[in-house]
Amino acid sequence: MLNIAQDVDEAVASITDGATVMIGGFGKAGQPVELIEALLRQGASDLTVVNNNAGNGENGLAALIGAGRVRKIICSFPRQSDSQLFDAKYRAGEIELELVPQGNLAERIRAAGAGIGGFFTPTGYGTMLAEGKETRMIDGRGYVFETPLSADFALIKALRADRAGNLVYRKTARNFGPVMAAAAKNAIVQVRDVVEPGGLDPEHVVTPGIYVNTLVRVAEEKEPAAA
Repeated sequence: MLNIAQDVDEAVASITDGATVMIGGFGKAGQPVELIEALLRQGASDLTVVNNNAGNGENGLAALIGAGRVRKIICSFPRQSDSQLFDAKYRAGEIELELVPQGNLAERIRAAGAGIGGFFTPTGYGTMLAEGKETRMIDGRGYVFETPLSADFALIKALRADRAGNLVYRKTARNFGPVMAAAAKNAIVQVRDVVEPGGLDPEHVVTPGIYVNTLVRVAEEKEPAAA
């Protein structure tokens, strides 16, 4: 049954210490800032976070890392010009990093949602990223076996939903949201608008409501919608 939360604090109330949490977004595009801020207030700690980046500036995911609430981050781009909070935690040995090439990250998440037991990819073969993993030669080319990546919770931002939980996204804000919703046991989604069933064009629905557990309307967002 879909839970439509009254506010973001109610939406994240069930996230527990030690949980694995996928957070949508590509940098700032599509990052569910209000849900992350609610998670900060909620107090869950010792988290494993899966995201494309390791936070930007001092808001959103970066604030969660800076507050010492993230034990481990699994991402593709941990460092950029404004990743100072992650940098400080990593240099101090206060956060663990699992570096995953971006395509592998997306496919590992998708595999979990699709029920696939893993896949072979040439990305990372012959590098440190392949250490300890199964490798195989296929048609004369080296491949690395990658395992599915699932989560206890996913925090996702979409543009609009209906009361059945079907989601549509806005442009680049779509990024990791659809695969994370499918790969997590509990998908928590913030949207700008909620409409009645039948109010969305079926051809525009990207994430079916069967993948959404909690929905919350956030009419006033702190970050502008991604272009």
